[in-house]
Amino acid sequence: MKARPYLIALVLIVLVAGLLVVFRTPSNDPGQQAQETSPQAAVEAGAGAGDAYYPTDGNSGYDVTLYDLAITYEPQSQQLDGVATITATATQDLSRFNLDLEALKVSEVKVGDQPAKFAQEGDHELVITPSAPLAKGKPFTTKVTYGGKPTTINDASLGRSGWQVSSTGGAFAAGQPHSATTWFPANDTPRDKAALKLAARVPDGWTAVSNGLEGPVTRDGGWTTFNWSEETPLATYVATVAIDKFEIVRSTLPNGTPVLDAYAPGTSASKRPIQSQMPEVLAHLETRFGPYPQRAAGGIWVADQIGFSLETQTRPIYAAWADLETLVHENAHMWFGDSVSITNWADICLNECLASYSQWLWLEKEGTDLDQRYRDQVEQRRERSSFWAPKLYDMGQGNEFRGVYDKGILGVHALRKQVGDDVFFKGLQSWVSEHRDGNATWPQFEEHFKKASGQPLDAFFKAWFRDSGIPDDQYLLPAGVRR
Repeated sequence: MKARPYLIALVLIVLVAGLLVVFRTPSNDPGQQAQETSPQAAVEAGAGAGDAYYPTDGNSGYDVTLYDLAITYEPQSQQLDGVATITATATQDLSRFNLDLEALKVSEVKVGDQPAKFAQEGDHELVITPSAPLAKGKPFTTKVTYGGKPTTINDASLGRSGWQVSSTGGAFAAGQPHSATTWFPANDTPRDKAALKLAARVPDGWTAVSNGLEGPVTRDGGWTTFNWSEETPLATYVATVAIDKFEIVRSTLPNGTPVLDAYAPGTSASKRPIQSQMPEVLAHLETRFGPYPQRAAGGIWVADQIGFSLETQTRPIYAAWADLETLVHENAHMWFGDSVSITNWADICLNECLASYSQWLWLEKEGTDLDQRYRDQVEQRRERSSFWAPKLYDMGQGNEFRGVYDKGILGVHALRKQVGDDVFFKGLQSWVSEHRDGNATWPQFEEHFKKASGQPLDAFFKAWFRDSGIPDDQYLLPAGVRR
């Protein structure tokens, strides 16, 4: 994600501690009360995947492999109706389990081919009790029928996120750390990555664009259905659908990877020249990070002045203010954030610090002396305590996006100069290769570079990423960047 410049210094809304409810009380509705289960081993999986910053996000007890979604959206009424078929594997014997869904009302749930009891509780918990316990290690499917008017999440740092109605009459889903559950039920944690299939049905004249590869388009009775498939596992917050009267431009990268770009009404003239540089940007990033790790590429350009652009997997969503620097940043996330995803939100520097540094790598390609740029920025900001104050790792809930877009760039460049270019770029490439399509933590990143460099980097990482305040000069000005 790249935030609009004037929003970077703001912080996220602090979640109300009272939302933490690990085990839910069944609904008072007799038709939806949780049933007793006989096998002694079966347990009630609780809400929350274990992230310290967002303890009720995600759920335990199962691992999703596929979200197969069919939605119908009517832009005039803003009504969304959906059926989500979720394939998962139980990681323990389950008598009941949860999904996350914001605001939309569930009308029916089936687990396998049997009706299941359910209750919607709290802000986003869908508590499901299957007709029989689910055995550990066994795959199962959950089919959820739901509908309503999708909600928008208002955030103090980045403004509106989740499902957003566009100024051009359509809608799009984008936001971090939450977005997906405003339009489909999910295990809403980056730890549980899964494939995505989408059939989006909209009135004729509208187009629905999503992640991954474009499938067949069908028309029937005034409605058009667009099919999309993303086989590379994705974190829920980088799943998207955008509905508008888009101008669609198709092409391929030199290696044959399909590209689809979508331009909302009024954006094509100014944004196509920027988007046309994407193949060159990806080619340069490949020289630094290794092969492009996605099956498709492209971009979705909306006409709205939202507070961020977002790395929705394979096809970033760009705000109306987005520029070439933004395009570089969001496409770097295809490596850092999408292919290699965070385990905890405390690890967000793995996404944002590295994607932000890619903007400097592009400037370097264009002839900028990065060492001089680094020295200039250090000197300009040496006395600005507010610039150095944010921690870049384990910064505390609500502070995830402070510092990672500016101080984070300097920290990554300092690491590069500390270990040398050869170790730095080979280390980034091996990091991506080792964790491709999976998850990682910031402590793992530190260990990776300590091993790759053969240097005792604990004090360096502590000064730059774990502590608040300006690093001592031995870390602020490594030998590789001194005059």
